[in-house]
Amino acid sequence: MTRIFNPGSTIGVLGSGQLGRMFALAARRMGYRIHTLAPEDDTPTGQVADLAVNAPYDDLDAIRAFARGVDVITFEFENVSAEAARAAAEIVPVRPDGEVLHVTQQRLREKQFLAGHGFPVTDFLAVRSLDELNAAVARIGCPAVLKTTAFGYDGKGQALLNHAEEAGAAWEYIGRREAVVEAFVDLEGEISVIAVRGLDGAFAHFGAIHNTHRNHILDVSVAPAPVSDHLTNQAIRLAREILEAFDYVGVMGVEYFVARDGRLLVNELAPRPHNSGHLTVDACRTSQFEQQLRAVCGLPLGSTGYLMPAAMANLLGDLWADGDPDWAAACAVPEVKLHLYGKRTPRPGRKMGHLTALARTPEEAVAEVLRARAALA
Repeated sequence: MTRIFNPGSTIGVLGSGQLGRMFALAARRMGYRIHTLAPEDDTPTGQVADLAVNAPYDDLDAIRAFARGVDVITFEFENVSAEAARAAAEIVPVRPDGEVLHVTQQRLREKQFLAGHGFPVTDFLAVRSLDELNAAVARIGCPAVLKTTAFGYDGKGQALLNHAEEAGAAWEYIGRREAVVEAFVDLEGEISVIAVRGLDGAFAHFGAIHNTHRNHILDVSVAPAPVSDHLTNQAIRLAREILEAFDYVGVMGVEYFVARDGRLLVNELAPRPHNSGHLTVDACRTSQFEQQLRAVCGLPLGSTGYLMPAAMANLLGDLWADGDPDWAAACAVPEVKLHLYGKRTPRPGRKMGHLTALARTPEEAVAEVLRARAALA
C-alpha cells in the first residue's frame, strides 16, 4: 500500500518502551494520535499515548483487534514477533514490513542476510551443540565470541572465548541454545549510522555517530564521530544499500565495528530508532523519531542537519542505588538536556533516561554531558 497518513491519523505502536515514548511525543506534536500495545502496564509509551492496550504479542486476535483501531502500525523494538506483524498487516499497513523483523530479530538470519548480500561482516559460524561449538572454534580460532541467535542485547547471551578449552563453560553460560560464533575483532572503535528510507525511496541519515560501551551497554554517543570522511562515507553508503536491500520504510540503526586494521564491519541492525540516535532530538533539525513518523506515514523526510555537535550519556538504574539522583545538579549545566523515560523501578543496567549536551566541538559536548552525569551522584 502507498497510502499517505496525514496529521489526525492514528498510529499503532507495537511495543511500549522509551523508543515508543519518544516516537509518540514527536507524533503528538504533529497532530497524530497514538495507540500502543504491550504486555505490561504503566509503560513509558502508554503514559503519553491516547490508548494503551495490555496484551501479549503472541495473542494474534488481540493484535488484529488493535489493528482495527488504527490507520498504520509500526514497532518500537524488534522482539515483537514477526507473526504479530503479519497478523496486523492483514488489516492495516505495517511499516517497516514484518519480514524485516523476521530477519533482524534472529542473529543467524541477520548475519546470513548481510553476508548473502555482500555486506562486510566478521567471520561467523552457526552452532547448535557443544560438538558444533568446538568445531567452529577450531575453524575460526581464538579469541572468538559466542552469541545466542535470539533475544540477546546489551551484552546478554554472549561469552568471550579466549581459549578453545573455554567452549564448554561458554556453552553452559548461554543456556545451551542455538548460537553464532564470531571471529573476535580487534577494535579501534564502534560507530553507528541512523538511516531512514521513505515510502517513496528517499534516503536520509544523521552521519556517523561514535559509541562507547560500559559492561556491553551503550554509555556515551557523540556526533559527528571522530573518524575519517572516507570511513563516514563508507558507513553511510553501506547503510543505504542495506535499507534498499530490504525495500525498507522507516528508521534503522546500523551498528559497525571499526577494526584496528581499518576494516568497517556491520555488527548489528536495529529496525527502529536507535539508542545512539537519541541525541538527534536536541541536536538536529529533525529527530530520528520525527523521521520515523514521516516515513511510516508517507510524508517527505525532514532535514537531518545538526544545529551543533552533540553527545549523549545513558542514565542507568545504578544511579538510584543510594536514592534519587540530584537532578538539580545535572540541570545546572546549562547546555545539558534531561530525558527520563517514566520507568517506575530502577534496576542496575536498566536504561532509565539520558542526558544530551550541545557544544562547539564534539569533545566539549562529551565533557559537558559527563560533567552533568557525574553531578547526579
